[in-house]
Amino acid sequence: MNQSQNSSFQAGEAKGQAQEKTSQMMDKARDTAQSAQESCQEAGQQMKAKAQGAADSVKDSMGMNK
Repeated sequence: MNQSQNSSFQAGEAKGQAQEKTSQMMDKARDTAQSAQESCQEAGQQMKAKAQGAADSVKDSMGMNK
């Protein structure tokens, strides 16, 4: 392999490694975003349940829940 071929090979190898690293980082970012979305949805459901419980408590104390 001459110098030119070796340089081309190394450049191609570096490009492939960079593409793989980018792919891994994108996968990690996607996973993080998905996890954050799930956490927000869960927190929203918990808040909704607590608000409903508080509303029911007020209704019970006012005699409005029949």
